[in-house]
Amino acid sequence: MIIEQAQTSRWQRFKEKLSPSNGGLKKLILLAIALLASWVLLIGVYWSGEPEPFSVSDNVSDKLAISGNRIVTGTLMTATLIKVSETMLDKSGGYLSNDVMPPGLYLDNIPSWELGVLKQVRDLSRSLREGFSRSQSQSTEDPDLQIAFPRFSVDNTSWLFPAAESEYRVAINSLYSYLARISDPSNADAQFYARADNLASWLLYVELSLGSLSQNLSESVGQQKINTNTAGDNGAAQSTPTPNEQKRKTAWLEIDDVFYEARGATWAIMHFLKAVELDFEDVLADKNATASLRQIIREMEESQRPLFFPVILNGSGFGVFANHSLTMANYISRANAAIIDLRRLLERG
Repeated sequence: MIIEQAQTSRWQRFKEKLSPSNGGLKKLILLAIALLASWVLLIGVYWSGEPEPFSVSDNVSDKLAISGNRIVTGTLMTATLIKVSETMLDKSGGYLSNDVMPPGLYLDNIPSWELGVLKQVRDLSRSLREGFSRSQSQSTEDPDLQIAFPRFSVDNTSWLFPAAESEYRVAINSLYSYLARISDPSNADAQFYARADNLASWLLYVELSLGSLSQNLSESVGQQKINTNTAGDNGAAQSTPTPNEQKRKTAWLEIDDVFYEARGATWAIMHFLKAVELDFEDVLADKNATASLRQIIREMEESQRPLFFPVILNGSGFGVFANHSLTMANYISRANAAIIDLRRLLERG
């Protein structure tokens, strides 16, 4: 009887604490909201970590272990494209660009990183479809690569009908099929041609991407730009007139987005170039271009150095505070200049 009375008394006190007159229920709700907000914040911090680099050699061995085939020309680039695409989808937090619920909804750095990676994936998958897999302009397209490039081209923010990540999975599966076919010695229908002209064509996409990223990063401090759109050609014309001089400056809220897009792009390019070094070893040696490629890879690796400050600073070029965007632009500009030189080497007879 005494135990029952004590239990009843505790239950009564608990109900009194939760009664509206004591504000207990309100406190409990506020505590639950605070705990939920803290959990969402911590998950967001964890999801905001950038993936680590991986070994392209170990990766191709893992990928070919599925089919049991051997390493041949083109397997490293194809396997690296698969791994980069999978990392974009399977990193901590998964694919965040099309999230409609927190914490992915309020995160913008990693979605920008994903966009940078995705643009490079699209460019390489297009080059695979149009160049690397074809012996000449009149040859037919590979059926697997016909699927990959269009699926990677789906809007990165689409979350339903179709969901972006579902389309990208279809593209990755088609790349797995292509990888198995080119590494199968009994299958002569699927090919990868390591030629200087094919490599130079893809490097042009990389050059244009890096040039755009470098320009966007430099505009973090504002830039007075002279119009050089038609310079060097007296007969050149453009559709719409533009001012002779323009002031360009990245909006304050977009600075970190531009920076992380550049981080994602250089992360993907770094791995692709490491695969190029192995798949195009003979071509690079013939053009005496191996050292040039390795220097570009070094610049890409430097662009991936860890950040030791949680906020992307936008100090002026010679101000008190650092400017992460200008530092990134420095590495990208040097790599871009080296890629221009490399393309010239490849295009020489």
